[in-house]
Amino acid sequence: MSVKNVLQAIHDALDEEMARDDRVIILGQDVGLRGGVFRATEGLIARYGEKRVIDTPLTESAIVGVAIGASIGGYRPIAEIQFADFIWPAMDQIVSEAARMRYRSHGTWGCPLVIRTPYGAGIHGGLYHSQSIEATFAHVPGLKVVTPSTPRDAKGLLKSAIRDPDPVLFLEHKRTYRLVKDEVPDDDYTIPIGKAEIKRSGHDLTVLTYGMMVHETLKAADAVAADDISVEVVDLRTVSPLDKPTILESVRRTHKVMIVHEDSLTGGLGGELAGIIASEAFDTLDGPIIRVAAPDAPATPFNGKLEEIYLPNAEKIEQAIRDLAAY
Repeated sequence: MSVKNVLQAIHDALDEEMARDDRVIILGQDVGLRGGVFRATEGLIARYGEKRVIDTPLTESAIVGVAIGASIGGYRPIAEIQFADFIWPAMDQIVSEAARMRYRSHGTWGCPLVIRTPYGAGIHGGLYHSQSIEATFAHVPGLKVVTPSTPRDAKGLLKSAIRDPDPVLFLEHKRTYRLVKDEVPDDDYTIPIGKAEIKRSGHDLTVLTYGMMVHETLKAADAVAADDISVEVVDLRTVSPLDKPTILESVRRTHKVMIVHEDSLTGGLGGELAGIIASEAFDTLDGPIIRVAAPDAPATPFNGKLEEIYLPNAEKIEQAIRDLAAY
């Protein structure tokens, strides 16, 4: 075991998978000589060469389109979109082509493609470097959407994504990159896509969350524990497919549930989760389904004070926990 941050864990996963399978290639803007804007691919071009670590023009539709073609041609491409905010020009390629490849070919063709991209706010990135895009893509059948919160999860899930026979959108919360550290196994391991993890056990209420909000929720759970409020924190880890058995089992055990995500409230993943719980576990609830999320504003403010007001945080989550626990 070694202590790593999220960025180091992602780099290690890329390195190990490229060494294991020479079909794995990386392409994207500045992924080669610069090593990526966050240095996730640093040193890989020197180790594997420019035919496997490919610098591309700043054209997201081409990055994803070429990666789709490479996947059909027998490669295992990893396409990096420099920031999640820039993914929209590739929307048609992702939704109409990659996600539907297996369905449209009656199972004849897969599309073993990983699209990595940093998402989320909290680093004063402003409106074009802070977007949360997971709810949009979780709506797309045929596309897996992964949202790890820890270095161990990031490495194990990325290795699973690279080995998956179908497309995976791998979302890395940029605030966790260097902030979150954890012990990571040194040996080869994977974590199954579609399996949530209980990061903290509790019996008074369940909080469902993912990404950076896992850490804010754990802080809130620590704070309310001093008043004997026991919170179970479920890290979804994958938002498509959702791990319904783990979600429902936790809700049925605690009888109260809160959903926390950084994305805006309306149309966010919390609505889908609330729908699942209302349909399949309503008779076990002892209180309303509560959602804590960002407001329905067009974008995350650049100003640090406004960004703090905009984003969910441990204090806001703590207050919502106390309110729900009082029902």
